[in-house]
Amino acid sequence: MHSYVQIENAAVAFDTRKGRFTALTGVNLDIGRGEFVALIGHSGCGKSTLLNLVAGLVGASEGVLLLANKEIRGPGPDRSVVFQNHSLLPWLTAFGNVHLAVEKVFGGSESKAQLKARTTAALELVGLGHAATRLPGEISGGMKQRVGIARALAMEPKVLLMDEPFGALDALTRAHLQDELMKIVAVTKSTVIMVTHDVDEAVLLSDRIAMMTNGPAATIDEVLCVDLPRPRDRLQLAHDPRYHALRSRVLEFLYSRQARPSEAA
Repeated sequence: MHSYVQIENAAVAFDTRKGRFTALTGVNLDIGRGEFVALIGHSGCGKSTLLNLVAGLVGASEGVLLLANKEIRGPGPDRSVVFQNHSLLPWLTAFGNVHLAVEKVFGGSESKAQLKARTTAALELVGLGHAATRLPGEISGGMKQRVGIARALAMEPKVLLMDEPFGALDALTRAHLQDELMKIVAVTKSTVIMVTHDVDEAVLLSDRIAMMTNGPAATIDEVLCVDLPRPRDRLQLAHDPRYHALRSRVLEFLYSRQARPSEAA
């Protein structure tokens, strides 16, 4: 596999009132172009911190991060982030929220018509062409998250970063958006890094699952290859012994090998 995103011996430490706190240490991970990788672990293990490292929102105390053989030194339009909170501007329509990002990235090189076409295409990709003129307060939580995904994809990033994007949604909406995300990624061939605490979500969506040790000083302990064929159908997978074997591997890691003291008692 040719490495597209390279994380080499990365560490993150913060100065606090109680002294130096090491969040991550010795993190190594190579991700291929077009690969979908999930980061999973217990709360507080540094999943979001690692995602923010790749986004350039947090700097590494040690080590190096590369994207397409160029060092990541800060945020950039080559990486888009979808957060658990949709972070839409409430006074802008769905179209306006996406167009704002498109204009920021492509405004200096494309015409107004091209910017509008990009925005419309992104909304159509997530099935929201009909809701382009609606304000965030006029659409559901799932639709808001789809606007956030459209905004991220409209920037044509090299890497799509997702921080528990469906964590605040009800189970049925979550399942629907997981299925939609699989279709979108199949079309766009996006490279995706996704933080999740949901074992089923990780196995359903990912090509590989990076399983993290408990913090502080957390690291990636094991990377599990999810060798399930695509496209994936959740109903068929419910009866697939390979799916259940992979799911059991992740559960065993989380609740046996990385059990918290209170859980192991």
